[in-house]
Amino acid sequence: MTTKAPVALMARYNQWQNTSLYTAAGTLDDAERRRDRGAFFGSIHGTLCHLLWGDTFWMSLFAGWERSSVGLTESPGLIAEWETLVTQRREADAGSIAWADGVAETWLAGDVTWYSGLRQADVTRPAALCVTHFFNHQTHHRGQVHAMLTAAGATPEDTDLVAMPHLD
Repeated sequence: MTTKAPVALMARYNQWQNTSLYTAAGTLDDAERRRDRGAFFGSIHGTLCHLLWGDTFWMSLFAGWERSSVGLTESPGLIAEWETLVTQRREADAGSIAWADGVAETWLAGDVTWYSGLRQADVTRPAALCVTHFFNHQTHHRGQVHAMLTAAGATPEDTDLVAMPHLD
């Protein structure tokens, strides 16, 4: 994923999938969204918060977004109110698409450097690798949310990239 076209495609795929998950999660009451389901970040709400937290972290490196004031371990509690989480997810997806549409291939060929709280050190990695991780991280945790929603009786849309509307 070293060129702009797949980055823009994946940003749109993420928006489509996030919309599907949030729509399905919206059919559950707040207690069901917050119920601990044994996932790494506990609940549907907690995992969706972590996803937004991770997206914000990576976009702070890619596009200068403001970083969250909480760390990884606090990420499941990033946003308490469901409607606020929904709004911030929509804004993040729109911002990610705008960034992806404007990202320069020269930037993708460069490096990204940040201070890693996990490693307690500065880390430098190829930008294209970081962007790939950004999208992979989202897919990984959305899969967890999809499974939790299905178990809770909600029905998210298909997740196959080739089934994405407007792909043609």
